[in-house]
Amino acid sequence: MPPLFAICAANAGVTALLGDGPTRLYPFGDAPENVAKPYAVFQVLNGVPENYLDDPPDVDAWNIQIDIYATTGNSAEAVQKALRRALEGVCHITRLGRTGTEPSTQLKTTSLDISWYHPT
Repeated sequence: MPPLFAICAANAGVTALLGDGPTRLYPFGDAPENVAKPYAVFQVLNGVPENYLDDPPDVDAWNIQIDIYATTGNSAEAVQKALRRALEGVCHITRLGRTGTEPSTQLKTTSLDISWYHPT
């Protein structure tokens, strides 16, 4: 798995919004109850080895979704932008989600998907 958390937690723009110690970026389903907002969760959508005819794969292509939750749409969009800036030097941003409202919590949400080639 690519070092998503390490890259984001080392970026001042991300930690200005998601904090440090800990940075509020969690694997999907692992965000603590009543976590401070904004926060983000990530999940691997899929991973595909780069197969070769004569050699084993030396790189995998990972597709990862990041969902952002905040109390305002502007805050969610600011986190999306900070994550994008932190990550676009090491992977490809493949989708930017629209801002909406999570029905059960009324939190504002947006997302982004990334494609990351990472050595095995």
